[in-house]
Amino acid sequence: MKLEDLLLLGALGVVCGVCSSAAHAAQNPSAAPPSPAVAPSSRDSQPVPQGPSLSLADAEARALHNQPRLAAESLRAQAMGKRIQESRSAYFPQLSGSLTAVKANGDTAVAAGAVTTSSTSTRVAGGLALTQLVTDFGRTSELVRSSRFAAQAASQHTEDVKQQLIRDVDEAYFATEAAESVHGTAEAVLAFRKTSLRQLTALAQSQLRSTLDVQFAQVLVSEAQMAVVHAGSGVQEARAQLAAAMGEDNVPDYVLAEQPEPPLLEEDVAIYVREAINTRPDLKALQLQALAAQQFAKSESKLNYPDVNLLGVAGEVPERDHTLEQNYGAAGINIHVPVFNGGLYSGRAAEARLRAQAAHRDVSSLTLLITRDVRTNWAQARDAYLQIQVAHDLVDQTGVALRLAQARYDAGLGSIVELNQAELSQTSALISAASARFDYLSARAALNYTLGTLR
Repeated sequence: MKLEDLLLLGALGVVCGVCSSAAHAAQNPSAAPPSPAVAPSSRDSQPVPQGPSLSLADAEARALHNQPRLAAESLRAQAMGKRIQESRSAYFPQLSGSLTAVKANGDTAVAAGAVTTSSTSTRVAGGLALTQLVTDFGRTSELVRSSRFAAQAASQHTEDVKQQLIRDVDEAYFATEAAESVHGTAEAVLAFRKTSLRQLTALAQSQLRSTLDVQFAQVLVSEAQMAVVHAGSGVQEARAQLAAAMGEDNVPDYVLAEQPEPPLLEEDVAIYVREAINTRPDLKALQLQALAAQQFAKSESKLNYPDVNLLGVAGEVPERDHTLEQNYGAAGINIHVPVFNGGLYSGRAAEARLRAQAAHRDVSSLTLLITRDVRTNWAQARDAYLQIQVAHDLVDQTGVALRLAQARYDAGLGSIVELNQAELSQTSALISAASARFDYLSARAALNYTLGTLR
């Protein structure tokens, strides 16, 4: 049975109790009317909102469209994708042009700073230089693979941010619904307690009840007013959180649509653990980063391999001295073989291997955290689901206790303190029942994020 049905039955019970008490008071003037502690449905106690309707899917779409965090992460992923092009550029010819003008001090040569000498001549010349990689024994291909894995990891990071935003919206949406439900319940309780206070005040003025009963009723009204104030603040805070989650500056008076119940939880939590390990985008991102680090380590291990390049130059020297020809051109091949660089390449290779090993350990660490989070959130969602029925049962039980306390009070066997305690117990049960369903929906949203199934 839904909370609204329970509250409606409670309201009908209060109406019947008031009618029977009025008849009883006509026969026994010392009896007081029942204290109407059972609140009606919050939908009946408040005017119908006139703001725009907002479903959960609309709220999620607004967040994905408005949030700058997702746009920034998407741009970073696109930027990371450009590294593939950067790495692949080594496969293509490298063509550059030069324009040179030199005024030499006669016929001389650069003699210091190098083993060989290079003659310098007065000239104005322009030309092109072409370099084409023949082979570097797979180092460039390893760099391309590493860049591709890194770009895929960045895309998974973007997906993870997207799911975080949806999770935040879902939790804020359900928190707002819960706050509004509690606020409606608190207002209904306040309305009924004010009615009870007016009735007791009238009876006290007729000397049918003591002023002590009136004072206790006034205390209950004040407590209900305080609950309404706190519930109203909770609604404003929840709506502010929802607006922030959607990436909006203002907080419109949205009418939130009721969401259907999610499917029941499986009893075997291991099913969810396996699903999370297969679908979590942040885990996929770490796995891809580990692969990228592994490929980069392979490329760094090939730094000591030679690389072979074809070279070609051509140009014209319109202004020159007699030692230079008007046109020039040459082609050649260059084999670069590293011999000794003070351990630079071996150090870079060792660093890359250690970073790759650390990346694989990060994957194992996150897998453990995901397993823990899935089990924790599954337990919390299961607990929240069970609390829905417990809260409804508690409303029934406190209703029975209140009716018994009311009967004892009417018969002069119980005190106003006993009746007030029964009213407080039922108010607490009503407020717990008002938010129990939304607490469960929020817990399911957190579990779905942990599973990586929010879309």
